[in-house]
Amino acid sequence: MQDPDTTELVRRWISGWVASRGAAEPVAEPWGWSIDVGSPTGEVARHVLPRPVEGDVRKIAGATTAPGTWLKLFAEDDTVRPWLGPEWRLDVPGFLMSLPLDGAARPAPPAGYTVTTWTRGGVVRTLVRTAAGHLAARGQAGLAGPVAVPDQIVTSPDHRRRGLGSIVMGTLQHAAREAGADQAVLVGTPDGRALYSALGWTVHAPMASLVLESEAQGQDGGRR
Repeated sequence: MQDPDTTELVRRWISGWVASRGAAEPVAEPWGWSIDVGSPTGEVARHVLPRPVEGDVRKIAGATTAPGTWLKLFAEDDTVRPWLGPEWRLDVPGFLMSLPLDGAARPAPPAGYTVTTWTRGGVVRTLVRTAAGHLAARGQAGLAGPVAVPDQIVTSPDHRRRGLGSIVMGTLQHAAREAGADQAVLVGTPDGRALYSALGWTVHAPMASLVLESEAQGQDGGRR
């Protein structure tokens, strides 16, 4: 079930996400927003529906022919999967989450690690390295006025389970607060949901994520 403010939270998430990814300005549609992306990973565009209904989803899918187009539908996977054909691959589910940034403090890194943080072009970035300079963890957040959207939070396999994900998130939250944001919003994976919930984030809605694959990808079973 969605919170009453899901649509506004989705709008806020989009505003920071496009800043983080350097995507085009969102275009408002009766059902949500369309965004041109053109990322190096092959994402051409995405259509975001905060309150998806079957008729809208089928109409969008029927008019879409470009592989690499994503649908971000804020509903359970089992609800929306029957609305789309096999050419649409269901990806890992997401969860819309938020956190107030009141009093966000900058955390201290564990012994043996250093943290560097900088802001450029509306994006704040955090890099955690070992004493030898090796990458241990990183992340960024798109800034959009009162909202910050943490994005692409990654911890290197050799440095997991040492609290570095929490260090990255706490550092980004502090930097966002310093930049004037009072709320953070993100869409987390199931693993991310566990981490962020432990850090005080609130879950508001599930998100089903589907991508239109090329005919060759569909025959090969799709990329994972």
